[in-house]
Amino acid sequence: MNFTEIAENRQSCRKYDPARQVEQEKLDAVLACARLAPSACNGQPYLVTVCKGEAAKRVAKAVQGMGMNKFAEDAPIQLVISEKPYVATAALGAKVKGNDYRSMDIGILAAYITAEATAQGLGTCMLGWFSDGEIRKICHLEGAVRLVITLGYAKEGDPLRQKKRKDPKDLFKVIE
Repeated sequence: MNFTEIAENRQSCRKYDPARQVEQEKLDAVLACARLAPSACNGQPYLVTVCKGEAAKRVAKAVQGMGMNKFAEDAPIQLVISEKPYVATAALGAKVKGNDYRSMDIGILAAYITAEATAQGLGTCMLGWFSDGEIRKICHLEGAVRLVITLGYAKEGDPLRQKKRKDPKDLFKVIE
């Protein structure tokens, strides 16, 4: 798959096959790609905690408050992305420029993870609804949890949905 095909085929999976485990080599490929994600000053100010088995089930419960994300319990892997400190140069840049580089870096990381997962034939869903404190306890984390990505195989017959996107004229501006 080229990148455009990956972008066309990637969608938020909300119907996982709980009986189908992710092969270690596919998980390794996703993590290897994540390692290559660019970040401010190459600092990679995050930690990806791979939760499987009982840990995945516990994290899945921590993303389900108020009826949200019930499908997460069927995903065999939960990738918890938490903050780590900036490297000195990125910390200085963030302070001087007033930019939150760490959030940008985590967004790029998530894009790399979800793109490679799609290339591997896996489904993902990025979750921003979760209990930070509960997940920190489960994963023994010091840094704030910023994102949880479910990872697994979509259920057989889960259709590719048509993407609803803004018109290009509402997204892009060209100045010469």
